[in-house]
Amino acid sequence: MSLKYGLLGLLNYGKMSGYDLDKVFKDSLAFFWRGQTSQIYRELGAMEKSGWITSEIEFQTDKPNKKWYSLTPDGKKEFMNWLASPEGAVEDMLHVRSPFLMRLFFSGELPPEHTAAMLQDVRASCTKALENMRIVPENADKYQNMVANPERAGYWRMVMLFGESYYQAIAQWADSMLLLMKKQAGTRKKK
Repeated sequence: MSLKYGLLGLLNYGKMSGYDLDKVFKDSLAFFWRGQTSQIYRELGAMEKSGWITSEIEFQTDKPNKKWYSLTPDGKKEFMNWLASPEGAVEDMLHVRSPFLMRLFFSGELPPEHTAAMLQDVRASCTKALENMRIVPENADKYQNMVANPERAGYWRMVMLFGESYYQAIAQWADSMLLLMKKQAGTRKKK
């Protein structure tokens, strides 16, 4: 998946300004797909050149002008083709590519305290992510009025529950690895 499909999906709900797209993306999709503001605007420009979206400028006297983006029929077709395509969907979900795990794999070359600190950082990051996830249901309620059929927002909750489970599992794994390291340290001291 790429950023463009997330943006096409949001525009599938209706016309939005670049500012709105950036905000909604960060409020709802950012826990599983990162998109910087500059990347979002760059992608909007590329999609407009591809004919997937159009834009119109709303001239304002008391504020900066606002650019509104809308999905074209070609953009809707592209989005729906991507959405319905089974190609790579499950494999992408199950594929783990993690610089952290690569470092951990070779961490035997460093003092155990370094590895323990890495695991504690992972645990703290997961705790913070779980705290941040608490606002996701509120955001889902806030944005559900954008959807013609509010039942579609139920799928947003499925993704939110995945995120919670994901961060909880990593936090529990980090705790288990810290305990394992303590046991291994105790075994070494007895020898």
